[in-house]
Parts: sequence; C-alpha cells; structure tokens
Amino acid sequence: MPKIRPYGDDDFAGCIALWDSCGLTCWYNDPSLDIPRWQRSDCAEIFVAERDGKIVGTVCCGHDGHRGWLYYVAIDPALQGAGLGRRMVRHAENWLAERGILKVQLIVRDGNRPVIGFYTAIGYAYTPHAILARWLRLPKEPPENIDLPPEVELAAGRDPKVRFTITYLEMTERPALAPVHPPMKTKFALMLAEQPTVGFYRYLYNSVGGDWRWWYRRQMTDEELAGILADERVEVFVLYVDGAPAGYFELDRREEPTIDLAYFGLMPHCVGRGLGRYLLYSAIEQAWSYEPQRLTVNTNTMDHPRALPLYQRMGFVPYRQEEQEIIDPQISGIIPA
Repeated sequence: MPKIRPYGDDDFAGCIALWDSCGLTCWYNDPSLDIPRWQRSDCAEIFVAERDGKIVGTVCCGHDGHRGWLYYVAIDPALQGAGLGRRMVRHAENWLAERGILKVQLIVRDGNRPVIGFYTAIGYAYTPHAILARWLRLPKEPPENIDLPPEVELAAGRDPKVRFTITYLEMTERPALAPVHPPMKTKFALMLAEQPTVGFYRYLYNSVGGDWRWWYRRQMTDEELAGILADERVEVFVLYVDGAPAGYFELDRREEPTIDLAYFGLMPHCVGRGLGRYLLYSAIEQAWSYEPQRLTVNTNTMDHPRALPLYQRMGFVPYRQEEQEIIDPQISGIIPA
C-alpha cells in the first residue's frame, strides 16, 4: 500500500517523471516555479504517494480562505483504477477541511472524459459557472503553431481575432436552370427532416461546417436551437448518399415573402463528388416552390472557396459586402481545435 506523505525536497525529479507520464505538463505549467510557490505558502501543500522508493501519486492543494483547489492530481498509470486516486483526493480534502474550508474545486481540461468520470464517481459534480481568466504575466513565450485561448494570445501580444468578408447575395426572380442530377450510379435521397432533434441538427451543422469555422449555431444553447427548429417555417432538408447523411440545406421562411437559404453544404467525405450543384439546385427549386419575392443567401471568406462562384453560377447576385472580425472560434473553444 503506497504511503501518502508531504512533499520533500528530494521528490522533485520523481514528481516531474510522474507528471510527464500522466500528460500533466505543458508549456505554461512549469513545476520548477509551481512547486516553490506552494512550498512558500501557508495556504498550500503538496502530498505524494510513495511505494518502494518511487513517487506513484501526487496531489497539490491550496485555498484562499474560502474555497479549496486541487492541482496536479496524478497516479502512476500502472496503478490507476486501484483506488489510490481516491485516497489522494480524500487526503487533500481532509487537509482543507481541517483548515475550515467548506468547498473544494478543480479544473479539468475540456474533453478529458476519463478524468471527469473519475471525479464524478467520487462525488464531484459539474457547477453552472464560467471560468474567466487573464494572464498577468506569461511564465514563458508560447510555442508557435499551437492553438491558444484568447487570454494567452493577448498576453503574448498576439491577435486572436479572425477577419473575414461576408458577401450577401439575392435572387429576385426564379432562375431558368437546367435540371441538375447527382452523378450516375449514386444512391441518394433528399428528405425533409420533420421535427429534427437538436442532437441530429448539431451533428449536421458541426459535420458540414467544421472545416469552415461555422460557429454561430455552436454557441447557442439547446433551448435556443430547439426553438428555431420547432418553427414550421424553418425547413431542414438532408441529403443521404448510400444511406448516410451527406449534407443539408436549411430554408428560413420566417420573413416571407423573403426566404433565406440559411445554411447549405456537404460533409467532408462528399466534397468533390459532384453533389454540391445538385444540392444547391434542389434548395433553389424548393425555395421558389413557395413563390417568394426574393431568395437570399450569404457566404464569407472563411467558407469553401468555391462557395461564392457556385452561388453566382446558379443565379444569385451579390448586393452587399461587409467586413467583420471575431475571436477565432477555434481559439475561443467554440470549435474544438
């Protein structure tokens, strides 16, 4: 049974080796700075678990007099699942409780499901709060070619914004288009998704728009998105190829007699197969079947480079352009890097 004890000066190398093996170290977590900070503080402590002279577990804990925090919770991969992680966390909790701290918190990197599962299994729960952060001073220069959150970009003197041009297009009369069909021998179906669920819609939206920074609907809550999808004037048509979703278009009729082609696109595995013209032709035909006075669409310079020329070939005419800038959704975390 590993023995849990306070950190000693001879434990530095063993802790670093453990943290490296567990993937806890990154460019902005410098143990040579973090460990001395905890050692100097009366409100923090480092505990290690030792077996046969080897550091096999760690937990760093501290408090601000009100809330406690856990950091660097790590267990030797060979011992994970044997209960040592629970013991380490409980040891730190007891240390905090002895100092009158009523609540303990921790931060888990988004997407780290196994670690989230561990904490929920021992009694931790999600809290409905946003964590805001600002670097007062970066410990070192961020490496190039990695995705950084906005506060790091700003602290490093980098610009986290992405600038793009939106082109607005319209049709004011039904175009005289020759019928467009999918490529020969393609097994396809185009179907209206009646009352699509939020989960299915997010699958379509994220799959089609993931490479092109489609971010607006990602930031909506499920309740907001469900309200849009429940409106019978919002129609989502899904293209299936070989029985699987291949793309979709969305017609927004809420401001008739103007109809907006709100979203249109193919999934990555179907791009370049000659399906784009067919899907857009189908969207145009469906929209004009309602006899609107105007059909609109917009695209921007983050979209597929062939999107704007395709809209124009199919009869849309640009009528306005607009410059915008936003925090890069891949930096802000709206779109996973």
